[in-house]
Amino acid sequence: MSDTTAVLISIICAFGVTAALGFIIIPWLRKLKFGQTILDIGPSWHKSKQGTPNMGGLMFIIGIILSFALTVMIFHFNSGNLESDYSAIFKGRELVLLLAGLVLALGSGLVGFADDFIKIKLKRNKGLSAKQKTAGQLIMTFGYVLTLWLSHNTVWYIPFIGDMNFEKNIATAVIFWVLSIFIIYGCINSVNLTDGIDGLCSSVTTTVAISFIIIGAIQSFAGLKIFAGALLGGVLGFLCWNWNPAKTFMGDTGSLFLGGMVVALGYLCKCPLLLLPMGIIYVCETMSDIIQIGYFKITHGKRIFKMAPIHHHFEMCGWKEKKICVVFSLVNAVGCAIGVLLLYFGNYNN
Repeated sequence: MSDTTAVLISIICAFGVTAALGFIIIPWLRKLKFGQTILDIGPSWHKSKQGTPNMGGLMFIIGIILSFALTVMIFHFNSGNLESDYSAIFKGRELVLLLAGLVLALGSGLVGFADDFIKIKLKRNKGLSAKQKTAGQLIMTFGYVLTLWLSHNTVWYIPFIGDMNFEKNIATAVIFWVLSIFIIYGCINSVNLTDGIDGLCSSVTTTVAISFIIIGAIQSFAGLKIFAGALLGGVLGFLCWNWNPAKTFMGDTGSLFLGGMVVALGYLCKCPLLLLPMGIIYVCETMSDIIQIGYFKITHGKRIFKMAPIHHHFEMCGWKEKKICVVFSLVNAVGCAIGVLLLYFGNYNN
């Protein structure tokens, strides 16, 4: 089986499973009364979404995991030489990266699940406290970085510079740990902030998944392409139910899982710095929130944006949710193209 066929299988399988699960999980969530509570701090017109089933991210979590596992199995059984085929999917230490990435995504999704469950079922609007949520995410982040360190997955490719091994001395080791914790924790929460209107997080993440399939092709790394393909199929399948007007929301369960997936892709290609241009919308969402809060405190009540994160600012300016999704996705696609070009023309040596 060719890499291209395997990627297509992963996309189609994840899409089919996720989309089909909507007919099962959404009624189930509605029966359990797992409906979204719309807070007064958001745009007033969001009140019409009150009661929309939340935690729909379970759909693509199941779809992505099943798709990836099934595709790898099919890829193996259709090969005449399982040993060489195995190395074609997982090159050296990438198997550890992949499994660790899946655990990071699932663990992050579990933190989100706890937050959603407390909000919805226990009727505590704030869910987990900030300290509890941060502690859970940092535990998962620290565990992931520790796995990278112990498995010697400490070489990053830096465009136009080359490979950098952070195991050279204590100074580079400290840089690796600090940068990794910042990147992982920051990326996961940035993806979470992007999930604020119907279809936004899913559509933006679609552009990221497509780009990593291309990067997997540049690096001749089948495992990366299949992993990104499963993510692409999952978010597209979810968009069938989450596009405005949404029939379900992914909740923190889904958005934190997607954050873990995006981080895993960045480390799988050994160039996590590419997450900056390729997740430019995630970055803008986070920075708008930070700027708004900081400016509000400094000026004792003044605001730069009409509402933060920035997608709400455009809502308040009169943009429809569909328009925001399309424009933001196009902007992120430009960032993704820049990331791919940086890798391709940055003297990447496979």
